Amino acid sequence: MTQETENPKAGTRSSLEEGIAEWRSYLRRRPAIHSVDVDELEDHLRSQAGALAQAGLSEDEAFLIAVKRIGDLDALSREFAREHSERLWKRLVVTPDAGGRSGVEVKEALVAVALAVAAAVAIKVPELFGVRMQVNQELPAFYVRNLSLFVLPFLAVFFAWKRLLAPAARLWMAVPFVAAAVAINLMPFAPGAHTMTLAAMHLLIALWLAVGYAYAGGRWRDHDQRMNYVRFSGEWFIYYSLTALGGGVLMGLTGFVFSAIGVKPEALLATWILPCGAVGAVLIAAWLVEAKQSVIENMAPVLTLIFTPLFTLLLLAFLGTMAWTGSGIAVGREVLIGFDLLLVLVAGLVLYAISARDPLKAPGIFDALQLLLVVCALLVDAIALWAIAARISEYGFSPNKVAALGENIILLVTLGWSALLYGRFLARRVGFAPVERWQTAYLPVYALWAWVVVVVFPPLFGFR
Repeated sequence: MTQETENPKAGTRSSLEEGIAEWRSYLRRRPAIHSVDVDELEDHLRSQAGALAQAGLSEDEAFLIAVKRIGDLDALSREFAREHSERLWKRLVVTPDAGGRSGVEVKEALVAVALAVAAAVAIKVPELFGVRMQVNQELPAFYVRNLSLFVLPFLAVFFAWKRLLAPAARLWMAVPFVAAAVAINLMPFAPGAHTMTLAAMHLLIALWLAVGYAYAGGRWRDHDQRMNYVRFSGEWFIYYSLTALGGGVLMGLTGFVFSAIGVKPEALLATWILPCGAVGAVLIAAWLVEAKQSVIENMAPVLTLIFTPLFTLLLLAFLGTMAWTGSGIAVGREVLIGFDLLLVLVAGLVLYAISARDPLKAPGIFDALQLLLVVCALLVDAIALWAIAARISEYGFSPNKVAALGENIILLVTLGWSALLYGRFLARRVGFAPVERWQTAYLPVYALWAWVVVVVFPPLFGFR
């Protein structure tokens, strides 16, 4: 590894300062740009460039992507980004080994593949001790408990290696994974216990947020680092979904061609290819997002523009139909899961849209649409809460109902405050920064509730 990659800050200072000076001179040619705006933009630019350089990018790449991420403030900014990117592209094409980037990228790819293989091996290790996956049968309880532990520690290791995490920070990173492994495996769950399923689902959320500590290089309290992890999570989901779709097609074709010659590959596909491919793809998708940051980040605005109006129409149609028919929500286990998933998707879409927005851009039509989406989700959440509370008062408490109640309350708070901040932003009473910071400041609440469900719920409900 080159010296630049080992200590990104040391090698980027001079080049970064020159780039920022050039960038400031571009902006100052515009009379409408005030010094205060330039200073605020520069803070964002430095934070983004520093994080990207720490991730292993060269100073030119880090500066270019940082300029793109702060948004196209006006035509002059777009011209600057375009001209600078053209110069950078020419340098990278003519001298692909400049700065050692080619070697670094190959090394990162090899590490990602090695960790993907390690995760695939890890998920098959229990079979050496008699815990086997079977075709057309439920997943063994051991796999249900430990599903997130088969892959997320390897993802954390990848980021710890890539971000050059200090030894002390690596120990802190390991704490939640060790605690999770001990807690989830020592609990005496009853066969088919609802608390076990809930714990496994929420452990995935808790440990995914724990991976964010490694992604942020140990600087999890930094607002920009949290927002970068939100961007990464959304982009990772895109890549993983595309990889899963491709893998599904490949498995279907594999079954077809082998069946044509009288060979039945179902057992191999279901118990080997599917689980190994599913966990390995987590690492590969993460590496792809990291390797293609300058390309994939352009997908975020497009996806939010498509799905925000669609989800808004869905919720408006649901609320309108409910008001027209006078029907209430039939609260059952599947219904609770479905509504929670819908609301989480909406909250995630809002968060992803905020991460993709230029914080210095004036309020527009899309912001009004975002507010409408948040308000609709808020109404649906309130209706779901009322139905859950009525169900609890009639039939008593159960793990699923209490978990749904807690999650809906958490979503009610984040959606309610988001709606208030969005309204004030549209009224031009505050800037966009409070809207953005509220989202990242609230992330620990999700992690805290997830840990409560994992650790407190099982003994509270008798491990049933």
